[in-house]
Amino acid sequence: MRIVVLTGFASIATAVEAIKLGACHYLAKPANADDIEGGFTREEGDATVSLSDRSTSIKNLEWERIHEVLVDTDFNISETARRLGMHRRTLARKLEKRRLD
Repeated sequence: MRIVVLTGFASIATAVEAIKLGACHYLAKPANADDIEGGFTREEGDATVSLSDRSTSIKNLEWERIHEVLVDTDFNISETARRLGMHRRTLARKLEKRRLD
C-alpha cells in the first residue's frame, strides 16, 4: 500500500511526520491529478529537484499552529483558545477571516 498526503496546510513539520509515518509522497494544495498520480508511482526522492527558497510568513506559521491545535482538540474553539493562550473571541475572529474548508 502507498500513501500520498495531500494537504492545504503544508509545513515542514507535517511533511516530516507524514514521511516518518510511511507516506511515500507529500503534496501541498493546489495539486493537479498528474501530481497526485505521480506521487503514487514514486519509489524514492529526487535529490536533483531544487528546493524552494520561499520563506514562511508569520501569518502562515500562526495559521498552521492554530490549525494544529484545532485538530488536537477536535475543533473545540474554547479549548483551542485556552491552549493557545488567547481569548476565545480573538480566535473566532481569526477563524472567520480564514475559513477551514
